[in-house]
Amino acid sequence: MQFQEWLRSLRFSGGDSKSEMDNLKTLLPSLPSSFSLSSLSLSPSSVVGLGALASLTTYWLVTRPRPIQPPCDLQAQSISVQGDQSCRRSALLKDDNLLEFYYEDTKTVYDMFQRGLRIAGNGPCLGFRKPRAPYQWISYTEVAERAQVLGSGLLAKGCKPNPQQYVGIFAQNRPEWVITEMACYTFSMALVPLYDTLGLEAMVHILNLAEISMVICDKEDKAESLLKIKEKGVTTTLSCLVLFNPFSAALLERGRKCGVEILQLSQIMVRSNINATPMTQIFFFFRLLPIRGHQDVSISYLPLAHMFERMIQVSMFCHGARVGFYQGDISLLMDDIKTLKPTFFPVVPRLLNRIYDKILGSVTSPLRRVILHYAVRRKQAELSSGVVRNNSMWDRLIFNKIQASLGGNLRFILTASAPISPTVLSFLRATLGCLIFEGYGQTECTAGCTFSMPGDWSAGHVGAPLPCAMVKLTDIPDMNYYAKNGEGEICIRGHSVFRGYLKDEERTGEALDADGWLHTGDVGQWLPNGTLRIVDRKKHIFKLSQGEYIAPEKIENVYTRCVPVLQVFVHGDSLQSYLIGVVVPDPEVFVDWAKERGVVGSYEELCQNPDVKKAVLEDMMAVAKEAGLKSFEQVKDLYLHPDMFSVSNSLLTPTLKSKRVDLRRVFSEQIAQMYSKSSI
Repeated sequence: MQFQEWLRSLRFSGGDSKSEMDNLKTLLPSLPSSFSLSSLSLSPSSVVGLGALASLTTYWLVTRPRPIQPPCDLQAQSISVQGDQSCRRSALLKDDNLLEFYYEDTKTVYDMFQRGLRIAGNGPCLGFRKPRAPYQWISYTEVAERAQVLGSGLLAKGCKPNPQQYVGIFAQNRPEWVITEMACYTFSMALVPLYDTLGLEAMVHILNLAEISMVICDKEDKAESLLKIKEKGVTTTLSCLVLFNPFSAALLERGRKCGVEILQLSQIMVRSNINATPMTQIFFFFRLLPIRGHQDVSISYLPLAHMFERMIQVSMFCHGARVGFYQGDISLLMDDIKTLKPTFFPVVPRLLNRIYDKILGSVTSPLRRVILHYAVRRKQAELSSGVVRNNSMWDRLIFNKIQASLGGNLRFILTASAPISPTVLSFLRATLGCLIFEGYGQTECTAGCTFSMPGDWSAGHVGAPLPCAMVKLTDIPDMNYYAKNGEGEICIRGHSVFRGYLKDEERTGEALDADGWLHTGDVGQWLPNGTLRIVDRKKHIFKLSQGEYIAPEKIENVYTRCVPVLQVFVHGDSLQSYLIGVVVPDPEVFVDWAKERGVVGSYEELCQNPDVKKAVLEDMMAVAKEAGLKSFEQVKDLYLHPDMFSVSNSLLTPTLKSKRVDLRRVFSEQIAQMYSKSSI
């Protein structure tokens, strides 16, 4: 297949296939057929000069940077399906038949790890480190053995070897997380991740829905939070907790009192003669990253509870590559990166924004700033011709320290989870000197459905459809988006799309239509080159730049409890890490409320008073904290607006719901001003 052949060439090709001699000939002028060197009379110094020139020319031809050859025409990266311009598939495919598996013998996560085991054997697989120490490695063979032993122990504790057996895991990224995952897959059990930001209510729902009896935790505090739920009598099935770390006798006694057995991980690592029964359900896998085996290493710090990080890791395992874990403290991540020296760095835009800000913030001299931007422009000129490298003059003089701060070995970066600013993306592609890809997708389509094409280093889009999926846009009349104009809700269909939500037919029906299309709720736009741009959000749930989901209506309902607040519009931008708000104060109480705080003035004057704004924000923060809103769910800045949202001014629907698109448009200037301030 064309696509598979291109991927192999990306890994092993040495560049342009045209011979250097042919290239050299093109540089020489045409000479008469009767020409011979004997007809020339050259002095020895001339001969030496010509020899030097020829040597320099040959050296330049051999060492000059070569552009990455794209796998398809970059001006036509996707192709319409059956003539429907709103529905497109990858140009890497020969026809409309989607790619299901890259390797025919690799159809499950278990298969993928086994393939890596065959490639790497006793080679390093999972890395971890203690403070100020080098990384230690667990081999592929040892991971497979530990997974087999742990899986046998889970069966000995009553777990059943079938896909309907759900085992919970509540832990940070670490080797034991992966070993637990592989233990479950070895015996066809399903792993259900839990994480802190879910909140207790959501965890109760998950535990009860999946009828989870066993949860594996890393630390005692997580076990205590689960016992707290059990003690309230709201999780009747929970009966066993297994901890990675040592725990106190008090925790053991607390568990005994509420009927929960608490064990150390080593206590259920039981060797047995039980044969593995790996899960037979098809698990889609797509080879989208140029991984080259054991020489590649990725840093694991993004939550393993999210699909993005899970897909990164299984992609590494499938090729016998290595995964090194951070220490669990995000403030030490850069130290972990310098020590690990990863070749692959999966990121979310918020981290790239921090790197961008740090680079610019470190250049205080006007002269140095001019030189930096000039160097960036020169590297971006190379990028526009398809050349990606880290050994240019500008890399050696300007960017080497930046690259060294990320380990110095980076070959490629993948950013996903939220859109990234084109300015930041173009800047970092130049300064970091490595491939930076951008992808788009959802958990419901196994993380990815579009991916930026190697060789296309333009910004402002999320690439073309992957060979495993078709992407189409559908009309959204209420928002004035129509598929005939190349705009609409993004819908996905293909082998990577999920089958539905567990025991929830209603939500499944909302997400999947009768023809199997997954409706994402995101609004996209097809660009002339066949790539997709994300332009809006249909549903009132969005992501911040760090990947946290925000439900603005829930937050707005909390803020309306504040005494001075009558109406509030909470806004977030996927390129920003925090929320801002537009607040309409209650005219009946606002003047007196401000007077109690020592500020006198009319309603309109108070709306413009910065001290009053600060007081309103503090009141909102207090109410938010009391209601249990997390930090990322709280607005960090606001604008006080003196006029009510209403049906007559087109900011409310007839049912008095906020018209979010119109609110965003009306207050676009104020929103831009709030986000233009320094980071909060």
